[in-house]
This record gives sequence, C-alpha cells and structure tokens, in this order.
Amino acid sequence: MERLLPTPEAYELLDLARELADGELAPRVDDFEARGEFPREVIRTIGRAGLLGLPYPEDLGGAGQPYEVYLQVVEILAGRWLAVAEAVSVHTLSCYPVYAHGGEQLRKLLPDMLGGELLGAYCLSEPQGGSDAASLATKAVLDGEAYVVTGTKAWITHAGRADFYNIFCRTGGEGSHGISCLLADAATPGIVPQAPEKTMGLRSSPVAQIAFDGARVPADRLVGAEGTGFRIAMEALDSGRLGIASCAVGLAQAALDYAVGYAREREQFGRSILDFQGIRFMLADAATGIAAARALVLAAARLKDAGRPYSAEAAKAKLFATDMAMRVTTDAVQVLGGYGYVADHPVERYMREAKVLQIVEGTNQIQRLVIAKSL
Repeated sequence: MERLLPTPEAYELLDLARELADGELAPRVDDFEARGEFPREVIRTIGRAGLLGLPYPEDLGGAGQPYEVYLQVVEILAGRWLAVAEAVSVHTLSCYPVYAHGGEQLRKLLPDMLGGELLGAYCLSEPQGGSDAASLATKAVLDGEAYVVTGTKAWITHAGRADFYNIFCRTGGEGSHGISCLLADAATPGIVPQAPEKTMGLRSSPVAQIAFDGARVPADRLVGAEGTGFRIAMEALDSGRLGIASCAVGLAQAALDYAVGYAREREQFGRSILDFQGIRFMLADAATGIAAARALVLAAARLKDAGRPYSAEAAKAKLFATDMAMRVTTDAVQVLGGYGYVADHPVERYMREAKVLQIVEGTNQIQRLVIAKSL
C-alpha cells in the first residue's frame, strides 16, 4: 500500500522496518512461538536500528519522528510477528513516564531505554483490579530514603525479562489521587516475577504476575510527584492504545494478504476460489475494514503530534481496529477452510493473537466508556 509520510526520512525508516521484519522476524516467529521463548536479542536489534525510540527526541536517544511514523513501523512489525510489535509498543509505553514526568536524574536513563539496552515493563493491572485501575491495592510506604513496596501486579508483559518496571502503587489514600509511580530496577530484592501465564496466543511474549515483597525502591525513583501516578498512567495508556491499534492493523493486513494468496491458488469446481463472490466479498470487507482502521489510527496520531486532545480518538481507534482484526483473522481462517484450522498455515495463529488485542491496554468495553464520556 502506498503511504503518504510527513518526513523524507520516514520513508527510509519504513523501508528499514520492512527489511528487519522480513529478515529478522519472519524467519524466526514460528520457532519462537512453538517454544514460547521471548526474542530478547531481536528486540535489542530493533533498538540498535533506531526503531525503539522513534517518537522521542533525538537529544535523548530517540529519532524525533512523528507518532504517525512510529505507528506505521509498529504495523509493519506486527504483520510479521505480533509479539515483537507488542513488545515495541509496551516498551515505548514504559519509557513515557520517565520522559514526560521524570526528573533530570531519571531522564539520564532514557538513551539506554530508547536504544533497547534496557527493556521496560508497565505494572498497572492487579489480580483484582484490571479495568478499575483507580482501585489498585499495591502499597508503597516511605521509609527513610526508600519506598517499601508490597502487593501483586498481574498480566505484566516482559515480567521476569524486563530491566526496569514502572510500578503504579498507593502512597496515599483511596482513589486515583492516592496513586504514585515508581521506577524500579528489575534486580531489586523483593521484586519476584511469578511463573509465566499459559496464554492462547503471543506465546513468545512473557506475561506473568509480579509479587512485591517489601521491595525497597529508592525515593529518588519517584516519577513526578506523589499522587500523580494515575494521571501519568492514563496519559501513557492513550498513546499505548494507538500502539495496540497499529498492531491490530498489521495483524489483519497479514491475515488478508495470506487469505488472498491462498484463495488465488486454491481451486474448487474447476476454478480459483477467489472467483467466487462469497469469498471475494469477504475479502473486500476485510480490505475496507483495514483501511478504515488505519485511517482512524493515523488521524488520532496526527492529533497527538499536533498537541491536540486525542484520548477519545485513541479509544475509537483501539476499539475499531481490534474488533476489526478479530473479524478479519476469523474470516481468513474461514477462507482457508479446514487448512485454516491447522498450524501449517499462520492464520490460526493470527486469530488466536487477535483476541488479546481486544483486551490489553483497556478492554474494548472500557474504550466504549471513554468514547461515551467524551460525548
């Protein structure tokens, strides 16, 4: 698809992303997914290529690119290996608190974060508090020069593999105003990642609970001021939702491309099944849904790049794109028939992976609440 990009170097960045996706991701995805192994070195390679810090300023180690360019890179990566694209999205999200609210000392960490040497994780959800983030129970009590953190986080991408964790915890009273954000080194005693979850899809992406058993996080690792953590979390989630929406677009595009290729070659009743109207209309609907989702994503990104409010638009993009991806990947399996249900073809993996995109970074029911509130 022809893309209209805002900067001349953006074309080169997308070409680089395709080169990496075809050369480093596509040949490895089946093996890593089958073994459930996280491709840490692949993420490091992406970082060294300059693709992990795309939307952040150059003087901090980023590439100084508009968010709409970054999102199109995520889309390309997702079309080859969704777990890697999601890792890029989660890591970019994890860098945001320090970039936007960290003091001078914390911001010195950004070059290694944005270069991929330090991998991040975002610890917001809890076993009893997923969608209701304002009710989180993990506590941090100031004791001398450190906060003592106690509690459990759930569904943490990169758990046990990250080098740093953004911990959203309660330093004050009940409700959103009692929440703060701490940046903790993964090696901190008392931070104990649990066994990885056995997930339906994204099997090469480590997801687990993390127990905080009296972990002492230095007080100078407070991001922003006490009580501002909920606002930081919500700001980060707005941009993170666009990352997940781009993942959905890339995944759906891969499913459509594969289904079209299969339908062109598969013959029944003496002709290609691509000639049958039932198949053609299914693929036409998929192509239209993908184009519409991509347009929503980029429209929201342009608002963000312009410094305009975009929270509701990010929710619309995430809602529409991930629901679309679920439909398109399901239809791709249908186009392949029985062959779509076996692991010999990637569409069964695409369908399993699409489901989680309707859940992460706020379920699609939460997106509807955000959108309705904006009305």
